[in-house]
Amino acid sequence: MSAQPSNKIPVQQIDLDATKHRIHPRFVKGFYQNIRLIVMYALLAAFILLPWLRYNGRQAIWFDVSSQHYYIFGMTFLTQDFYFIAAFALIAAFTLFMVTVYAGRVWCGYACPQTIWTHLYQHVEKWVIGDRNKRIKFDKAPMSLSKAFKRFLVYFIWFVFSMVTATTFVSFVAGTDYLYQSWQMIGFIPFPDWSTWVWVSVFIFAFSTYVNAGYMREQMCVQICPYGRFQSVMFDKDTLVVSYDYDRGEPRGARKKGTNPDDLGDCIECLMCVQVCPTGIDIRDGLQVACIQCAACVDACNEIMDKVGYPRGLIRYTTERQLAEKESTRVFSPRLFAYLALLAVLCGGVIYALTDRVPLEIDIRRDRNQLSSTNAQGMIENSYIVKLTNKTQEAHAYKITLAPQDGLSLQLRFNDVPLDPGESFDMSVSIYGDPAIIDEGQTPVTLNVVSEDGKYKVNKQNIFTTQGQ
Repeated sequence: MSAQPSNKIPVQQIDLDATKHRIHPRFVKGFYQNIRLIVMYALLAAFILLPWLRYNGRQAIWFDVSSQHYYIFGMTFLTQDFYFIAAFALIAAFTLFMVTVYAGRVWCGYACPQTIWTHLYQHVEKWVIGDRNKRIKFDKAPMSLSKAFKRFLVYFIWFVFSMVTATTFVSFVAGTDYLYQSWQMIGFIPFPDWSTWVWVSVFIFAFSTYVNAGYMREQMCVQICPYGRFQSVMFDKDTLVVSYDYDRGEPRGARKKGTNPDDLGDCIECLMCVQVCPTGIDIRDGLQVACIQCAACVDACNEIMDKVGYPRGLIRYTTERQLAEKESTRVFSPRLFAYLALLAVLCGGVIYALTDRVPLEIDIRRDRNQLSSTNAQGMIENSYIVKLTNKTQEAHAYKITLAPQDGLSLQLRFNDVPLDPGESFDMSVSIYGDPAIIDEGQTPVTLNVVSEDGKYKVNKQNIFTTQGQ
């Protein structure tokens, strides 16, 4: 088997000066690209439609930062529930690690927002300018009225997509009701009457989307995103990656259609795998940081193999163990089981915490000015501040009672505490103790809170003290 031609410069050694060259990938059809399109545009549609979902008369997913209330399909979370966010982040991270161990960077190629929006923006160029060759010629052509118009049209469509993306992002925080109902008429032109923070947020998201998807594109994946850098630590011999079968393809070279020279491998040097790559690499140079495993080269190569009459799979999803060592892939590795176990524990913990979670919170604080005092009737008084938080998405009235205990009684300012959805309220309460009945020192006391309909109940314990009189 002859070696790779010496005049072939590996792609990763080109442009060491970091010069930015526009990559215009050729769009190819095939099995994996059909899956990519379904996944990418399903996620894009879900992103745009999710803010419009309603649940119990409210936006189903709404992170109302201004009031520090976060609504997710009937559940209300407060700032003190941040541990749920941390748990969800850990679950997402370990899921990504597990997928990477098994299937490499499929997240990058099929579901990453950077990939989805870049693919969408590149399709805009295709719609307006044409296929790959036309776009390359268009970039090199001198400026003209036609070129300026097409440039403007591309940039305008990008701007519209960026604004739609930005307003969708902000609607998860500001709310769709506010964004799309706070409009005013300036003359005969409707104009959004948004607050300053909304305008600033929309501008930041729109600018970031425009730059990342329209200009940075693959540079975000190659130069900035850390995922490609630490993937090598997570890969092993059984990780599924897009690979070129070097033994079968080399030595590569052109040949007449219908011929199969004995001195050449199956690679006909058509460069289709390079032309369709969204990051501009040559997969035949081996696994590279810039490969996002979109499998465009797999579909392109399979199409060429069909045309020349060679078997498919010169470029394919495979593993190092199968490709280099000619052994069967070990699907279930110890690391995969470890991630599965961690995910099971995390998911189980979160599910238990959510199902056991009472959407009513009570917090009791002692009056720090005086631990206890004695009134004119000789009763010992302890003062507390009780904070009630209604975490439901419905208004409820709550009643506070003291768990029965000899010698102790509760005095309230209000018999019932009505709370709106997500509302918190602080109220002063006093507990009186008969010194002839209760023991001197500290006595545990329990306050019970129950909703008017009896649906929600919670209790909290504190200390009644006879010291400091």
